[in-house]
Formats: sequence, C-alpha cells, structure tokens
Amino acid sequence: MRTFFPSESYKETQLNALNPQSWLQVERGKLSKSSSQHSFSSSIESLIKVPEPPILPYFKPIDYVEALAHIHEELETCPPQERSNLYLLKFQVFRGLGEGKLMRRSLRAAWQKASSVHEKLVFGAWLKYEKQGEELIADLLGTCGKCAQEFGHMDVASLLPIDVSVRSEENVSLDGDTAPRNVVFRIGDERIVCNRQKIAGLSAPFHAMLNGCFTESLLEDIDLSENNISALSMGAISEFCSTGNLDEVPPDLLLEILVFANRFCCETLKDVCDRKLASLVSSRDDAVELMDYALEEDSRVLAASCLQVFLHELPDCLSDERVVQIFSNANRQQRLIMAGPASFSLYCLLGEVAMNLDPRSDKTACFLEQMLESAENERQRLLAFHQLGCVRLLRKEFDEAENLFDEAFRAGHVYSVVGLARLSYMKGQSQWSYEKLSSVISSQSESPLGWMHQERSLYCDGDKKWEDLESATKLDPTLTYPYMYRAASLMRKQDVQGALSEINRVLGFKLALECLELRFCFYLVIEDYQSAICDVQAILTLSPDYRMFEGRVAAFQLRTLVREHVENWMTADCWMQLYARWSSVDDIGSLSVIYQMLAESDAPKGVLYFRQSLLLLRLNCPEAAMRSLQLARQHASDEHERLVYEGWILYDTGHCEEGLQKAEESIKIKRSFEAFFLKAYALADSSQDPSCSSTVVSLLEDALKCPSDRLRKGVEQSREHLC
Repeated sequence: MRTFFPSESYKETQLNALNPQSWLQVERGKLSKSSSQHSFSSSIESLIKVPEPPILPYFKPIDYVEALAHIHEELETCPPQERSNLYLLKFQVFRGLGEGKLMRRSLRAAWQKASSVHEKLVFGAWLKYEKQGEELIADLLGTCGKCAQEFGHMDVASLLPIDVSVRSEENVSLDGDTAPRNVVFRIGDERIVCNRQKIAGLSAPFHAMLNGCFTESLLEDIDLSENNISALSMGAISEFCSTGNLDEVPPDLLLEILVFANRFCCETLKDVCDRKLASLVSSRDDAVELMDYALEEDSRVLAASCLQVFLHELPDCLSDERVVQIFSNANRQQRLIMAGPASFSLYCLLGEVAMNLDPRSDKTACFLEQMLESAENERQRLLAFHQLGCVRLLRKEFDEAENLFDEAFRAGHVYSVVGLARLSYMKGQSQWSYEKLSSVISSQSESPLGWMHQERSLYCDGDKKWEDLESATKLDPTLTYPYMYRAASLMRKQDVQGALSEINRVLGFKLALECLELRFCFYLVIEDYQSAICDVQAILTLSPDYRMFEGRVAAFQLRTLVREHVENWMTADCWMQLYARWSSVDDIGSLSVIYQMLAESDAPKGVLYFRQSLLLLRLNCPEAAMRSLQLARQHASDEHERLVYEGWILYDTGHCEEGLQKAEESIKIKRSFEAFFLKAYALADSSQDPSCSSTVVSLLEDALKCPSDRLRKGVEQSREHLC
C-alpha cells in the first residue's frame, strides 16, 4: 500500500508552525539574516520537528514466523477453493513486513490457484494494479514470444459453467395431449404464432399455463400485452424455441428477453441471453448500463463480464461515480451475483486502490464497509476492522474508529492497540495509553516487539521515553522514528556530531526518505550545503515529486536554492567524484553525483540511468530501480545497449529465461561487459543444474575482458574470486 497514515495530533500541532519558506526568503536575500534572527531560529526549530510514527493499515501479527507457518500448514490440507484466500492472507502478512517481491509472489499464487472465474478476475486485476507503469514488461515479453496472462482479457462466458440444476421442469411432455398444437400470443395489435409445446418447454410456469388446469391451456389466443415484452422479442423467443440461439437479436431486445426469461423462470433462455449479452460488453459505459440489469435479473455471466471491464480499468474507473455507486450500494445478494466467492477479495482490492487515491474519501470508507460485510472468517474480519478503523481515524470519526480498533484488538490483532492508544491520547488520557501499552508489553514478556516500545514512548517523557526508544531499536532496528527522535533531540542540544551520527545509523542500512529529509535539515542548520544538496538529490532520485516540510515545499525547489551555494562541477569532475564515491561504497553520494550529471552534464544518459538502477537495487529500492532501468532503455545509445537494459528489466521482474535471451541477442551484436554480466546472472537464476556454476564463472571472466567504465569491474572481480 502506497499510503501512510500520519498522526493526527502531529498534524494539528503543526498548523501554526512557522512556514519554512522563511528560511528560503533569508537565503534568497529577501530578508536580512541580522534582522530576522528570531524568525530564522524558529524556522529551523520547525525544520527538525519529528512526526509521530504513522498507524499502518496492515495486518501485523505478533509472530510472523508462526503466522506464515500456519498458512503453509493450511495450504497443505485445505480444499482447492480455499487456497486463493490463504494466499491473499499470506500477501497481507508480507505487506506488514514490507516484502514487495514476496507480496507479488503471493498474489500470483492466489491468481494461479484460483478455483473460480471471479477469483481469476480479481487477482489478475490486482497483479496488474501492482504492476502499474510496467506495461513495458508485457511488451518485452511479447518480443520473446510470451505474454503476461494476468493482463489479458478472459472469455468469461466460456469459463463459467452452465447451471443445469434448475431445469428439471423444462421440456416436460404432455401425456394425453388434447390442447391445440399452436398458440397465438397477442401483444398490442400484433399476433405471434408459436408452437405450444415448444413454448411450454421453456419453463415449468409456461408448462403449467399452457398444459395444466389453467384457462390458457384451452385457449388458442393469449394476451401478453401486460407483460412488458414486445412483439419482436416474442418472435425472437419463438425462433429460439426452434433454433436454440439468439445470434441475430439486437442488444435492446436481448435485455427485454432477459427480463422476461427471469420472470417466467425460463432458465435455458435466460442462460443463452445472459451469455450473449456478456459477449457484447466492450466499454465502461456498456458495463455500467448492463451491470444494473445483471444484478436485478441475477445474470451472473453478464455481471462477471461487466466486473472484468471495471477491474481492467483500475484505478481510473474509480473516478467514475457510476462505477463507485455500483460497488458501494451492492447488497449481500448482489455481491454474490457480481463476484461470487471472491467478494472479500474484490473489496479488499477496491479498498486498497481507494486508500491509495484518497484514504479520507467516502468511497474508501464504503469499500471497506463492504469488505467487512464480506468477511467469512475471523482473520478477514480483524483485517477489515483495523483498516476501516484507520480510515475512520483519518476522517476524524473518532467514536467509530475507536469501536473498530477495539473490535480488531479483541479479535486478536494486537497492533490495533496503537489506534486505541492514539485516540485516548487525543482525549487527554495519556496515562491510559501508557498503561494499555504496558499491559500489552507485559502480556508479551517473552517476545515483545519494537513497535510496542516505540508506541509507549509517545506517552511518557524523560528517561522512560529514552528507555523505550532504545528498546524499540534493539528489538526492531528498522523502525525509523527512534533514530529520528534521538537525532532531533541531540540537534536541539546543539550536539551536531551526535545528531548526525544517530541519523547515519539508520541511513547506513535503510534509505528512508524521512530520514534523508531530516539529515538535509541538519545540514541546513550547520550550513553544510554540499552535504545538503547530496541528500536532496538522493531524495529526488528516489521520488522525483517528493515534497518536504509536511508537503509544503517541493524538494526540487529546495535543490534549486541550495545549488546556488555549492561549487559547480565540470563533467570530468563529476566522473571523478562518481568513481571515488562508487569505489568507497558511498551509495547516497553516488546517487547524488549521478543525479547531477543527468541534470547538468552531457554524459551518456543511458549508462548513467543504468548505474543509478544498480545503486537503487543495492539500496533495496526496487520501484525506483525499475524506473531508472526503463529510462536507461529510453536513452540507450545503440541497439546492443538497449537489449541489455531490456534484459535487466525482464530479469528483475522474474523473467530470467527471457532476460537470458536478450543478453544473447546483445552479445551477437557486440561483446560487452554488461551483456556477459547479465547472461551470467540470468543463467545462474534460470538453471537448476549445479554444474552451471563453472559456466557462470566463465561468463564473468569474459565480461572482465570487455571494455567498461570500470565502475562495476572491481565488484565483479571480487565476486568471481568468491565463486
């Protein structure tokens, strides 16, 4: 999930904070430093304020290993129709851990193991949504003779089985038939002659009407004018009785026939009509119009076909109020018609997409309410309770949020205590919050978690606060808030080196934007503009549209301003700086130099974007790395270089064999270090044969014989030596 849930109390306290733009004005010369010293000091104080840790809308079990082990055991023994939901739960567990690759792997497994068309539609759409911006990969797979199946259009009508269980009354013959052979149906001034027994065979109601003890069984002329069926439609029904198809019937008549067939329980006619209409859905407008009929007439094939169109257009279709209303207003029966056994999965997906668009919106709350109503077991319910609680909190619906967090907590989701504690703190009951967290920590005395101590630190001061923050870091070194709080506190005490040392502890293994922003602010305080621009350029590499100081100032704007205070480097200087930083494994510094070269020098951009992607992968920033790889491909100077970048794109998205194919194509054009290196990597991953290690070593040796800018050769010489 791409959305964070910031602390409301922090945001409220910042409304009156001095705008950091005052610092910008000072540096531009609009205000004199001497005449605005107090304003400047206040501004700096606001720059280093640390927000409270966000409440994450994720499933966060106490013991991840135990949770995953239970899921694995259930997958071994459960019926096939339950596997997709278990893989979805696995996806949620990995989301709480921030493991992007494992999340996608779980989603793909849910799609592969889907036992129904509806599950295939939902998980295929979810995979597509998670791969937004990666349509290029599908194109590249096409050049290798493969296709990304989850992106494709499914023939819903052919995949949904025909239900014959309700047709036992159809085609019933009449013993001792004394009724007329034909029957005339009058509709207005028009007369439609039909075979009585064929019409009777459409359904049990028609059989009873035409052959039973009703008056119509003795009539040759029956008035159907009051049954909302036109003469053309009745003629098509008569033709259907002879041919068994509705091939030439236009859509408006098909809708009439669908309603008529549903009213008179003509199941065969309804099924054929349902499937015919489903094949005609080709646009969002079609889907919106026909979904209403599908839900009203219980037409499940048509509903699934309309759902496919909506899901294929995520997230754009959620800007269409007509689509939102269909999903928001569906009752239990309509959810079953529309999504079958995948109702919970559907609203889990819709809730995530809506949260990423705007977690405070009405549609987000509606989708999560539907998700809660669709939950089939306790684990699904506690996830829905927690996520809906997060959204209600953001919407300042505090009573509802408290009830939802409490339900999730009592259902076993201990992490939801964070929501309860924040709400109590907002009511002025910080002591209750502290004691509640203390109770949770005591109950987990053998295995307390870092977030528990981090959260309790918010409700105490002095030594107790520092002890909790130290415990949080000891139990979970990946939590950024403790480092940021300690660093900011040291900076306020004018312990510059201590503050920088503390924030560098986390940046040494986790490239977090909020930590880079805080260190950037430290460098502004001490007027170390060279270091400041290094950090802001690294921030822009990770997130080009990033906004700092609570979103009030674009990072690019600050970069422009700070740039005026640092020395300009020529292209040759940049290459020397890059080589020095790369050699010393200063990854943030290397990112900054590459960013500057891409922005200001005439160096070949394809190579630079490729180097940038390697750094980002090493720093565990796969999304940014993929963006850089795609830019490298766009700026490739020749075909063999482009093939290498395409190969890496395929390799990094799990398509090792196709990446190997691209490497071989590149080598045929030109032997290069990058192509041999890609081939070695792809071969190592795609082959299960242990003997291929010698081939990999040989490929790395070939790579080292090829010309290169030497930025990677040192690394690979070490790798080859280890092999």
